[in-house]
Amino acid sequence: MNETSSIELQRDCTAVQIPAGNATTLGAGTTVQITQTLGGSYTVQSPGGLFRISAQDADALGFDNLKPAGAETLSGSLNEELIWSTLRTCFDPEIPVNIVDLGLVYDLQLAKLPDGNSRVDVKMTLTAPGCGMGPAIAGDAQVKLLNLPGVEDAQVEIVWEPPWHHSMITPAGKKVLGLE
Repeated sequence: MNETSSIELQRDCTAVQIPAGNATTLGAGTTVQITQTLGGSYTVQSPGGLFRISAQDADALGFDNLKPAGAETLSGSLNEELIWSTLRTCFDPEIPVNIVDLGLVYDLQLAKLPDGNSRVDVKMTLTAPGCGMGPAIAGDAQVKLLNLPGVEDAQVEIVWEPPWHHSMITPAGKKVLGLE
């Protein structure tokens, strides 16, 4: 969603304040403007600031069965390509580029476990060390990885070396951001 639409919350709902990362409750009747609907969540602007609302609270926004862009469930045989595709459905709530094309994912390891299932380990960074949204973004990635068939364990670690730089954005990410 690129346009901004104004909506009155139909019920109280949990939200995460951006960029601090603090959990809060937005009250029923609060007017919000949806600024981004990528990766299975909604970024909204309210009089109190910018917030991220999860897809499970879409009904508070008045949506019944509408899934935000990027909320699709990926399926297929578990392999690195599927994992990378899954990570491309994770977005920073302030930037309309997925974490892979933003250059935030530094390492991905897929390992078979003795029971035949798999473990996925991801190392990622953030665009700024002070960003409080890190746990929310990493948690989103972890949940999506755990929902893949055959994934028994998934860990997403936030690292700071090397420091992120805009030169790490892929050509696809630069195109979305208008940097090409």
